[in-house]
Amino acid sequence: MVLPGLLFFIIFKYVPLLGTVIAFQDYNVFNGVTGSPFVGLKHFSNLFAYPEFYQVFKNTMLISVYQLVFGFPAPLLLALLLNEVGRTFFKRTFQTLLYLPHFLSWVIVGGLVINILSPSSGLVNELLKLLGIEPIFFLQETSWFRSIIVMSGMWKEVGWGTIIYLAALAGINPELYESADVDGAGKLRQVISITLPSLLPTIMVLMLLRIGSMLDLGFEHIYMLLNPLVTETGEIMDTYIYRIGLLGGQYSYTTAVGLFKSVIGLVLVMGANQLSKKTTGNSLY
Repeated sequence: MVLPGLLFFIIFKYVPLLGTVIAFQDYNVFNGVTGSPFVGLKHFSNLFAYPEFYQVFKNTMLISVYQLVFGFPAPLLLALLLNEVGRTFFKRTFQTLLYLPHFLSWVIVGGLVINILSPSSGLVNELLKLLGIEPIFFLQETSWFRSIIVMSGMWKEVGWGTIIYLAALAGINPELYESADVDGAGKLRQVISITLPSLLPTIMVLMLLRIGSMLDLGFEHIYMLLNPLVTETGEIMDTYIYRIGLLGGQYSYTTAVGLFKSVIGLVLVMGANQLSKKTTGNSLY
């Protein structure tokens, strides 16, 4: 049973690591890895010499932080609300409707977002017209783009993220709530004193995993909504690597960018893990 999972990680995660050697070479597709000359840290030096890279790194970090601040608590809050729904039929119906967007590709979700925010026929701008407000070109405004990315990501994944929390909620001893109810504790007090402390180990593990993948925002998500008018605030490392590396042919440079991103992610997760271990006693290892 474990073998398929091991093969997946070996083939798609560990074997590709051998290709990171081209970050230290002037890689040429015709000469290959063995025929390309080594240049040491030249591409890493170039990485910090390009002003464009700083803007891309800033965009990646800002969107990552926004998603962590607003997107991470959303599944928890939703799970707490769903847990209070008494009737099973309504609870399962809401869960199903909230899970559905997760199974849609970003091509479909991106198309829906573009149509909903369309300045000519989009639902949002139609409502603004009824209120006497001029249509807003949401996907062409740099001030709106990051918010749209965060909100669309939350809409797609928030329902799926509730599954783990609902499973954890089901494991809490109901006698704790009965005792609190006898003592006169209301719903809010029960959530604060029983539910959240019981969910803390789950919350911290998910938080650490989320921090470790902070810089992996999802190429498809951003690429579907990105356009030249919002590149200044919307281009992230993944789209930058695609544009400069695959389309521009700078394979060594963009491999250095990807390696830099991986190192930053490793540092973040190790630092957060140590902080969590000292403050809450929960950690990944």
